[in-house]
Amino acid sequence: MSLKIGTRCLHLENERETANHFGAISFPIYQTATYAHPEVGKSTGFDYSRVQNPTRQQLERVVAGLEKGIDAVAFSSGMAAITALMEIFKSGDHLITDADLYGGTIRLFNNISVKNGLEFTHADFTNADIESMVRENTRAIYIETPTNPMMCVTDIREVSEIAKRHGILLIVDNTFMSPYYQNPLELGADIVIHSGTKFLGGHNDTLAGFVVTNREDIAEKIRFIIKTVGSGLAPFDSWLILRGIKTLALRMEKSQANAIRIVKYLQSEPKVLKIYYPGIEGTKSYEICKRQARGFGSMITFEVENAALAKHILKTTRLIPFAESLGGVETLLTYPCTQTHADVPEKERIANGITDSVLRMSVGIEEAEDLIADLKQAIDSFEG
Repeated sequence: MSLKIGTRCLHLENERETANHFGAISFPIYQTATYAHPEVGKSTGFDYSRVQNPTRQQLERVVAGLEKGIDAVAFSSGMAAITALMEIFKSGDHLITDADLYGGTIRLFNNISVKNGLEFTHADFTNADIESMVRENTRAIYIETPTNPMMCVTDIREVSEIAKRHGILLIVDNTFMSPYYQNPLELGADIVIHSGTKFLGGHNDTLAGFVVTNREDIAEKIRFIIKTVGSGLAPFDSWLILRGIKTLALRMEKSQANAIRIVKYLQSEPKVLKIYYPGIEGTKSYEICKRQARGFGSMITFEVENAALAKHILKTTRLIPFAESLGGVETLLTYPCTQTHADVPEKERIANGITDSVLRMSVGIEEAEDLIADLKQAIDSFEG
């Protein structure tokens, strides 16, 4: 039986065959560190929760199914997932990455991965000749699409063809779109990354990360790494993400509808200079998204007249909090230059368009009219 994605957020396609939990509709939290063995050489399938736990395993099955992968591995945070993924490479390996990435990822690559001997080439993937950057020691291309925070969209199929020609991996951070709107593995990617803290969890109440793949060899490596480094997601956090995924379809649809309405308002606001959102018709990002995704998401980045106005908005919104993170039911405003990208060198940050006049907005599921009214009163009250 082939289920639609909204249904797969709640049910595994083989659920009846695998479920044996006293009829529990909500998958149980197996809050245990260790498991008894029937006898020497025999196991229940679970030995120690650092290696695997039934609640985490259920979550991994759900995420793998949503991303059309053969395996998903759940980590304690998105950064833990990326850190573990970097362990499949060795000193001297080279990766090509988009220049516009989440600041935490840039910090990891520049300070930890480089220390461990990895080499990186960063480029603007919207106009770069990616193939010319491939070296003999290149092992992977790493992208976010859309990027955080400038919402640049990369053609996954096109980059996948380059990767396949050179026998290298394509890694896609799919956090902003979630598997509800985009499935990079079906477009040719080898590995998908998620900060499960964001749309998958959806309630700003827990941290999680995922590595998903459609390759047995990579799945085996990631399983070995998580067993070795011990950064697996805890049972209760796994349950929270499972609960969040049940409403993923509803949340993504509502937040995207809100985002589209907010973009229209921002387009009419003279103090807003630029809006970065892939759902704006007539843009290259829009055309790519129409080909490779089922939607445009609910992340908006916009630039206002000056830094003073940006800070005023952050201070005077009444409904929308000024806070880190994204993808939750609550709408949030973030100031990338002092938050998500604070550790990115200023020259590099500005080159990517992240000035002190730029705000990032994660649109939630409130009523759009209320969100627009809050933004409008904040902008209108500025006297600078």
